[in-house]
Amino acid sequence: MAKKEAAAESEEGGGSKKKLIIIIVAVLVLLIGGGAGYFFFMGGEEEEKISPEQEQAELEKQAKQVGPMVNIDSFIVNIRDDEQSRYLKATITIEVDSEEASMEINQRMPQIKDAILLLIGNKSFGELNDLQGKIQLRAELINKVNSILLKGKVKRIYFTDFVVQ
Repeated sequence: MAKKEAAAESEEGGGSKKKLIIIIVAVLVLLIGGGAGYFFFMGGEEEEKISPEQEQAELEKQAKQVGPMVNIDSFIVNIRDDEQSRYLKATITIEVDSEEASMEINQRMPQIKDAILLLIGNKSFGELNDLQGKIQLRAELINKVNSILLKGKVKRIYFTDFVVQ
């Protein structure tokens, strides 16, 4: 009888070990399945999102595309200088993002020329004489013209003639 009790206890111990192994395996399967499901579903959403590198590449691609161009006739502006009278003679070409913006610039040309002349007339010879000053002027002109436009935006401004005397 003692042998039967010992055998029963060993079978119960073996049975509880089997149950424990089954429970552990079931938990592992659920965890692995849940993790795989999470990565499967969440991974699909991440692929739809645009990474910063992809966004930068798209911006560079758009920047390489040339938009419609509008030429502004050559003009002469008095610029500030303490020592003597100085003049700027410039010709500008404006690149816009759409044909609508191009048409709007042509319609608003008097307003745009006025804004350009007032902005440049407030500059000094020292500000316009070096490269950094010209780059700064270009940025200011883009902002100024964009503030006038309603239907589009200026992408770039090109100085096709720029003489300071």
